[in-house]
This record gives sequence, structure tokens and C-alpha cells, in this order.
Amino acid sequence: MSVAFRREGDDEHLEPKFELPLPPGPNLVTPRGLALIGSKVAELEAMLPTLTDESALTATRRTLRYWRTRLATAQLMDMPDCSHVAFGCRVTIRMNGKQRTIAIVGDDEANPKKGLLAFSAPLCRAIMDVGVGEEVPFGDSGALIEILEIAPLEA
Repeated sequence: MSVAFRREGDDEHLEPKFELPLPPGPNLVTPRGLALIGSKVAELEAMLPTLTDESALTATRRTLRYWRTRLATAQLMDMPDCSHVAFGCRVTIRMNGKQRTIAIVGDDEANPKKGLLAFSAPLCRAIMDVGVGEEVPFGDSGALIEILEIAPLEA
């Protein structure tokens, strides 16, 4: 029989469901970030038995695999002395005349609206290992970032 007349199941035409992408590089975490990942895993594990819809169950399992992988690969970082900008520091900067305070955290803990930037963010990479009073160029515009204050994150 010709393939053109073969009855195919509806599942053959569905888009494949890929795993959630993991951020590249190491999975550095603060103590708070590690706790957040652990609570996310616990929340999803508690949710699984309550789900009856197959698509919701599949999506939750997929998300749980992501968070379990993040938990298994987490590298808890020691809190730095903050003599220079490093992972786990709260940094006050001035750029283009505007002052801003950011915290340098792991990818999963990042929330730019709350001033939590991932260590892999371009701004954080630009100011790593810089001390108070120093200036570094940022971006194509040649803007300068001045480091005003460096302090450890609160635990």
C-alpha cells in the first residue's frame, strides 16, 4: 500500500517537546539561590500527585527535570571578601551619571527588576575583579562604569 494512503496517528504531527535549555557555563549559586532551587524542586514534586491532566503532568515533569539538574549541578560559592567585585557581592555603580546597586548572583536567582544580575550578564562580566574607585569601559558606546561601593550579600 502506498504511504500516501496510510492512516497516521495525530501524534505524528505534533511538535516535539524539547528539554528546557540549561544556561551555559558553571552553575554557581549563593546560599539563597541554592535554597530557592531546593524549594522549587520540593514544590514541583509535591504538585505531581495532584495533576490529572496529561499535558500538565508532562510539562511539570519536564520542569522538574530542569530544576533537579540545576540542583545536582549547583556549585555553592563561598562568600567573597568583596575587596574587588566578585560573585556574591552587592555593588553600587555609577554609569552615565546614574547610580545603581546590583547583586551578582547565579543564573537561576537573577531578577534584573530587583537588581539581581546573573554573573554571566555583560554588565557583571565587565566589572568583575574591579575595585572601589576604579572605572571600566562598557559597551560599544564607551560608557564608563565607576565602582562606588562593594559589600557582601546578606545571607
